Amino acid sequence: MSEKYIIGIDEGSQSAKILIFDTKGNIVCEGKHPLKPYNLPGPELVEHPDDDWWDAICQAGKKCMANFKGNKEDIVGIGLCTIRYCRAYLKEDGMLAQPALSWMDIRVSKPYDFSNPDAKYVVASSGYITYRLTGEHKDTIGNYEGVWPIDIDNWKWSDDPEAYKNTGMPREMLFDLVMPGDILGYVTKEAAEATGFPEGVPVVATSNDKAVEGLGTGCMGETTACISLGTYTAGMMEGKENLKGTTATWPKFSCVPNKYLYDTNGIRRGMWTVSWFRDILGDGYKKEAEAQGMSAEELLSKEAEAVPAGSNGLMTVLDWLAPVDALYKKGVMIGFDGRHKRGHIYRSILEAVALTMKKHVTDMTNEIGVNLDKIIITGGGSNSDLFMQIFADVFNIPMVRNEVNGAAGLGSAICAAVAAGVYKSFDEAVENMVRIKDTFTPNPEAVAFYEKMYPVYTNITKHTDEVLKEAYELFN
Repeated sequence: MSEKYIIGIDEGSQSAKILIFDTKGNIVCEGKHPLKPYNLPGPELVEHPDDDWWDAICQAGKKCMANFKGNKEDIVGIGLCTIRYCRAYLKEDGMLAQPALSWMDIRVSKPYDFSNPDAKYVVASSGYITYRLTGEHKDTIGNYEGVWPIDIDNWKWSDDPEAYKNTGMPREMLFDLVMPGDILGYVTKEAAEATGFPEGVPVVATSNDKAVEGLGTGCMGETTACISLGTYTAGMMEGKENLKGTTATWPKFSCVPNKYLYDTNGIRRGMWTVSWFRDILGDGYKKEAEAQGMSAEELLSKEAEAVPAGSNGLMTVLDWLAPVDALYKKGVMIGFDGRHKRGHIYRSILEAVALTMKKHVTDMTNEIGVNLDKIIITGGGSNSDLFMQIFADVFNIPMVRNEVNGAAGLGSAICAAVAAGVYKSFDEAVENMVRIKDTFTPNPEAVAFYEKMYPVYTNITKHTDEVLKEAYELFN
């Protein structure tokens, strides 16, 4: 019997990643293509230019398939995961009626206003890509969060007519919904030519990107959480019910049907801030790193390793993208003196991510009454040993890094493996496809320091917010 293969699609805020896995969760090959810079047509408006979502998947797909040395006939399914909280308006022929809206666009938090007469359908990002791949007007229930007429308790469109009025989305503008792990359709001839994927392969529904990531890390049980280091950085853990009235725990659709994912509050431009700092150092720093046989991130990490815990008093507040209900918020770096260099700034940003997520995760676990004994870190940032150790020291909990840290791609493949019958259940698929690489244990000396620093750090915005409110009136 020949080996079977599964494609996992992971399209996030910055790139489209296509990975091919074997049935044991090993990466066989991959392709990646960056998304274009956002269009910013006005304040709080953030659009994806042209047909960027689809174009990036096509380019990444061709790169991946060009690297695939196996038999295309042995590819049994494609799991589709795209970024959550986005919105696209489609014409009657299924093509974009206008540029797709990023999750950072203020319009996705508001009802649809019927301002575009060409719009026949309103869909999540996954609905649009499903149509381009299969020609079907279907989508996963798991990617409909926010302003949609959705019945979260029963995993379906709402039966309440008021829900459609309140969101401005009549039922006829919405695609039909399927559960995670169900088949959405099959790759059309046109899509096969555009992407390189085999024609006729089933495309399988997943969920929202964070839930797919959680599945791909093996984040299960009541004492394990996962922190996803992405453009939007957040924590999550498995949940059993759709909690009501919580303020620090946000129940979302899981990637496992009829289960829930408990989401923390997050950092709206978490790892983006790391990239921002790297990029403003310019090409000269990149060349300096290359001369030493390193990437810019690796050189920054090396410099930051020489900096003590607490970055000699430099602290960063990661409000590089303000929430819609507090537009005055801005990023803050406080505590500079003559000692501070690049490594201090870089470590301060990493510490800010860890300290902010400690607050968000602690708020959630206190609210639902659980104690964690393990946290899985996923995303590109988990490649950094320094970052992993900072997390372990800040949380005083062992931090786990898996063999595959691009967990959304693996989570997508797990869904496709279940749909294709490779495994009988999600639990069986996770057991066979997810493996721990290494664990970082807390350093007692650093733990003691961060315990003292934590209350100082979390109080910064109580003092800076008043200044930023006054500045907002001046500069906006």
